[in-house]
Amino acid sequence: MPKKSPFLYFKTSPEITRLAVMLCVRFPRLFRNEEDLLQERGVDENHEAVRYLWYRLGPSFASEISKHRIRGTKPIRWRRNLNDVLVGKNSERHYLRCVVDHEGEVLGSYVARKRGKKVTLKFLRKAMRKYGQPEVIVTDRLKSYGVAMKELGNAHKQKTSRWLNNRVESSHLPFRRRERAMLCFRRMRSLRTFAAVHASVYNVFNSERSLYSRSKFKLNRAASLSEWRSLCAG
Repeated sequence: MPKKSPFLYFKTSPEITRLAVMLCVRFPRLFRNEEDLLQERGVDENHEAVRYLWYRLGPSFASEISKHRIRGTKPIRWRRNLNDVLVGKNSERHYLRCVVDHEGEVLGSYVARKRGKKVTLKFLRKAMRKYGQPEVIVTDRLKSYGVAMKELGNAHKQKTSRWLNNRVESSHLPFRRRERAMLCFRRMRSLRTFAAVHASVYNVFNSERSLYSRSKFKLNRAASLSEWRSLCAG
């Protein structure tokens, strides 16, 4: 049975839809700013329409990217970095947990109201079921990590050195920039949706431009845009 196109019931062209979703995820701007950018390019879209496109198609795009990366590349099980960061939702405390590989690519994220043993076990089991058992697991000194590792039998793989977790700490910066631009989140659902979609889409365009020459960076950027268009072609 052929798969239905995600653009089937939208009047907006697929090119404009992909552009709107990419702008919402990649750059720390409000939806009204995205409306102005599209208007400058000759596209008349209301900011509420941009918001709807993002919430409606963003998760499907992220799912396609995740499936392609898991299916097309062999998972490197050398090292995983785990960490959590405090995020705001209507003046309430929530915790965003991320699992990052040794190259800085965000493999998965999970949002919870607490960070005890039960939540940590659920997060670790989900990550290991999807990406396999790593050789080394780098975490901070949060006690729930140690307790969960013992129950899973991975205590000998855990490392808590002070500087080893810099890789995952740096991965929170793009999310923090977007959180400040959106003035925090209003609902738990929108927070979880954005965290999942942002991680997948950001991986496509994440190129360490400081490590490359200008010519190589332009080639990598063109490859990222080509991959984005092919994955979200529908």
